[in-house]
Amino acid sequence: MPNSFRFRSAQTVTVLAVTQLIGWGTTFDMLGVMGRAVAPALGVANEVIFAGLPLMMVVSAIAGPTTGRWLGRYGAARVLSAASLIFALGLSLLAVANGILLYAAAWLVIGIGGALGLSAPAYTAVVEREGPNGKRVIAILMLFTGLSSTIFWPILSLLNEAVGWQLTFVFCAALQFFVCLPLHLFALPKPIVRHAESSAAEIPPVPLSKTAQRKAFLLIAAVTTISTFVTFGIAPSLLEIFRQSGASPALALQLGSARGALGISARFLDMLLGRRGNPILSAVMGISLTVISFLIMLTAGPSTPVLVTFILLYGFGSGVTAVARALLPLALFSPSEFGLHSARLSLPQNLANAIAPVVFTAILDRAGTGPALLACAVLSAFALTLVLMLMTLVRGAGAPEPSPVVS
Repeated sequence: MPNSFRFRSAQTVTVLAVTQLIGWGTTFDMLGVMGRAVAPALGVANEVIFAGLPLMMVVSAIAGPTTGRWLGRYGAARVLSAASLIFALGLSLLAVANGILLYAAAWLVIGIGGALGLSAPAYTAVVEREGPNGKRVIAILMLFTGLSSTIFWPILSLLNEAVGWQLTFVFCAALQFFVCLPLHLFALPKPIVRHAESSAAEIPPVPLSKTAQRKAFLLIAAVTTISTFVTFGIAPSLLEIFRQSGASPALALQLGSARGALGISARFLDMLLGRRGNPILSAVMGISLTVISFLIMLTAGPSTPVLVTFILLYGFGSGVTAVARALLPLALFSPSEFGLHSARLSLPQNLANAIAPVVFTAILDRAGTGPALLACAVLSAFALTLVLMLMTLVRGAGAPEPSPVVS
C-alpha cells in the first residue's frame, strides 16, 4: 500500500476513533457513572434516570432511515458534524435540567445525535474514504470504540467529584463542540468513493438480482437484530446469571470483566485479518460460539470450570459477531450503498437495544437463569440458521467461496 494511502487510513482512524470515543463516552456510556449522581439532584428514582438510554435508542432507531438518506445526499462528514452540534445541545440541556421534562427532552435530542453520529455514520465515513477495502479500518475503529467506557468512566467520575454533575455535562458538551465538530469538519480526508473516476465503487461484491438483494438485506437485518438483541439483553444480567449459577460476587465480577477483554481481543483478530476476513464466515463462527456457550450452561452442572468455559466462548463469539454485524452490508452491497443500508439496519437494531435488557431482566427475575439462557440459545440458533441461509444465497449467486480463514 502506498505511503499516501497509509497516511489517509491512519488519519481517518485517528479522527474517527477520537470522535467515536467521545461520542459513546459522553452519551450511551455516561449514565453508568452519572446516573446515580443526577437522580437525587432531580428528585427522581434511579430507574427513571436510566430510562434515558432506551429513550435514546428508540429515537435513534426512528431517525435511522432518514440518516441513511442524508448520508447518501450530504456525505458522512457533514452528518457527523451535525451530530456533534446536536450532542452538544443535548448535553447542555442535561446540564441545566431541573426536572424530568427537561431531562427527557435532553435525551430526545441526544437520540437524534446518536442516529447521526454513532457507529453507522462513522463506518460510512470509512467506506467513503477506503472503498471496499475499509473492512480492516472499521475493525480497527471498533477496537478503539470498545474502550469508551474504560476511558470515560474514570474521567467522568473524577470530574463529578471535583465540579459536580452539571459542570461535568458542560465539559462533555464542550468536547463535542470544540473537539469533535472541528475534527469532523476539517480533519477527515476527502472521500475517494464519491470522486472515483471509474464506476468500480458502484459494483457490488456479490452479483445479486434485485429480488436476491432484498432477500439478502432482510436476512442481514434479521441476523443483526437478533444477535444484538441477545448481546444487549444479556449484558446487564450477566453478573446475576453468574451469581445464580453459584459464582461468588468476586468471581462473577472477574468473569464479567473477562468478557469485555475477550470481545476486544476478537475485534483485534478481525483487524489483523483485514481483507482476508469474510464477514459472513465471521458471523457463522461468532454466532456458533455463542450457541455452544449457552448450550454448555444449560446442559452442564454449575461449576467454576463451566462458567469459565462459557465466558471464553461467549465473550469471543460476541466480539466476532459485533464486527460481523458492522461489516455484513459491505460484504454484499456496493460501497456507495453502505451508508444507506447500515442506517436502515440501525432501526431494528436500536429498537432491540432498547427493549432487550427489559425483556431479559424480566425473564431472569420471574423464571430464573435456565429460561433466560434457553431464550438466548433459541434466538442465537435461529440467527445462525438465517446467516447460513445468507451464505447459501451468496454461493448461489456465483460469488467466490469464502476462504476458510478464522476471524
